[in-house]
Amino acid sequence: MTKNPYEALGVAKTASDDEIKKAYRKLAREYHPDRNPDDSSAEERFKEVQAAYDLLSDPEKRKAYDTFGSAAGRGFPGGADMGGVRLEDFDLGNLGDLLGGMFGGGFGGGRPGGVKPERGDDLEAQVRISFEDSLKGAQVRIPVEVDAPCSTCHGTGAEPGTAPVTCPQCGGRGVVSDAQGLFAFSQPCPRCRGNGTIVEKPCRACRGTGRERATRRYSVKIPAGARSGTRVRLKAKGGAGHHGGPAGDLFVVVDVEPSPLYERRGADLVLDVPITYAEAALGAKVEIPTPDGPVSLKVPAGTEAGKLLRVKGRGAPRLNASGRGDLLARVKVTVPKKLTKAEREALEGYQKVSRETPRERFAEVV
Repeated sequence: MTKNPYEALGVAKTASDDEIKKAYRKLAREYHPDRNPDDSSAEERFKEVQAAYDLLSDPEKRKAYDTFGSAAGRGFPGGADMGGVRLEDFDLGNLGDLLGGMFGGGFGGGRPGGVKPERGDDLEAQVRISFEDSLKGAQVRIPVEVDAPCSTCHGTGAEPGTAPVTCPQCGGRGVVSDAQGLFAFSQPCPRCRGNGTIVEKPCRACRGTGRERATRRYSVKIPAGARSGTRVRLKAKGGAGHHGGPAGDLFVVVDVEPSPLYERRGADLVLDVPITYAEAALGAKVEIPTPDGPVSLKVPAGTEAGKLLRVKGRGAPRLNASGRGDLLARVKVTVPKKLTKAEREALEGYQKVSRETPRERFAEVV
């Protein structure tokens, strides 16, 4: 590999394993020979991307590369000075094991290997549930489009009745060595593209990919207390793995329909409760709905509009915890739009005897 592996994948030296994997998959799809037939430059770029990922995806190889810096990125051209570090300063026995593990050969410590098993992609699906189901929990079934092993060739990529054969160029190792002076460098086999096997008669159904799009239906248990944005994980129900790797996970994202009565505040529920002016001034007991049935709410005398009255334990279940939240009754004082003669006379009489001066503080400002 003649290019810095970080540059080859377009990532920073501080990139995480997930960032490296994401960059590799994007570039591998873009430059894969199947998508670029008869394009030698794309094939070379694919080899370069594959070699860079083989190095950076292995913690030991990456550590070794970072230790030797740019000298390793230039292919260790046989000189004793490696980026300011002298070769004679090291125990060559340990160095041979280290570089053998890094480049897959050359110092006797390498191990054969082609394309590594890769975990499949994690997938996301959305499910919409009613507000009532979000409070009590629900079991729902959802359809998910996934990449699945081809039903015709069972994922081998070979025409039924045939099977992949060992690659004659690499002998099934998936890599070939390129000796450069003191060191030997490994790169994916150009014949089998690192698989170690080749398909002589590709499956006509999947064209040799070994995969097909399929709809899977899964049963999902939505927990009581779920909110919009709650994620439920179904292990190993995501994208199929690559090269024998495990499947990814499926994350089901919950979307809850709004309630005509309640507003969610975590595990608490807010309910607007209209009361009359007389009830607000004199106090009253009013019946209000809750998810578990109606209850009586005591409105203290002199209650102002907007005041929150708490009803303990009548809210939503606490997600992934015990207990319930509270119901918060938000008082709304109603004002009649039309008055009867008796109502008007009563209010005019109250106005005459009222000692209330609600705008008194305005006089202090003026």
